[in-house]
Amino acid sequence: MYNKAANAYQVYQQNEVLTASKGKLLIMLYEGAIKFLRFAKVAIDEKNIEDANKYLIKAQNIISELMATLNMEYDISKDLYSLYDYMKYRLTQANIKKDKAIIDEIIDMLSGFKDTWQKAMTMV
Repeated sequence: MYNKAANAYQVYQQNEVLTASKGKLLIMLYEGAIKFLRFAKVAIDEKNIEDANKYLIKAQNIISELMATLNMEYDISKDLYSLYDYMKYRLTQANIKKDKAIIDEIIDMLSGFKDTWQKAMTMV
């Protein structure tokens, strides 16, 4: 029974991604990175270094994906690229030091981006 429910949830998630607008996909990426960073903080609290590393890398991978989708013809994209690059650098430091304060810094930045996009989507 559990497998059927898990499979149904996976299908639901996949359909949500496949049918989402570009703005919604961006918000989902921000939410995913934030989720993994929160998981990393819990893993650090539990002294589970392996999981902390895993979740920090997952968040970095999402940020790399955000970087890859930027249209560099626009100045704002260059600015965003620099900010995303900074986030990846800081998360590398957080991973080395297992520093939750750095993780909180990046969660705050990502939350700000997510909130901005959510507001922008309501204006369209």
